[in-house]
Amino acid sequence: MSVEATTRDRLDRLALRQAFSLFPTGVVAVCAQIDGEPVGIAMNSFTSISLDPPLVGISVARTSTTWPRLSGSDRLGLSVLGAEQGQLCRSLASQKPDRFGDAPLRVTDGGAVLLEGAALWLECSVRSVFEGGDHEVVLLDVLSSELFPDVEPLVFHQSQFRALQVSD
Repeated sequence: MSVEATTRDRLDRLALRQAFSLFPTGVVAVCAQIDGEPVGIAMNSFTSISLDPPLVGISVARTSTTWPRLSGSDRLGLSVLGAEQGQLCRSLASQKPDRFGDAPLRVTDGGAVLLEGAALWLECSVRSVFEGGDHEVVLLDVLSSELFPDVEPLVFHQSQFRALQVSD
């Protein structure tokens, strides 16, 4: 089934959202400890930027009420969520007050919050923030990383969580 192509002057938010959903992505939890409590959000707009210096980027909706709290943190924990963390992802993306539930987490000395069960942990600090339409584009310095290569990543495609399949 084909969906009608659109031109810039006919772009419709729903059609564009559907078009962007065709690009499969991982899901990242961005978290910090603020006033002794974990605060975090889930997002799929995450990308590697540079190896030297080590940089990554995220894109955060201007409507987020969580990002203003996180943006002032000295350290942010980025956890690339594992395939078994779909429910945690939905919880972090919600508006409910206790988004973490009983999820096991680790807080670094710098206050970054990292989620157990993730495929990758990055401890970062904000380097720059740029205007990006209805989003802020945030460039982050990567200060440390820890890999968990045996953990399959959570994949988001067409507004659903998907599993990776190994081909021969």
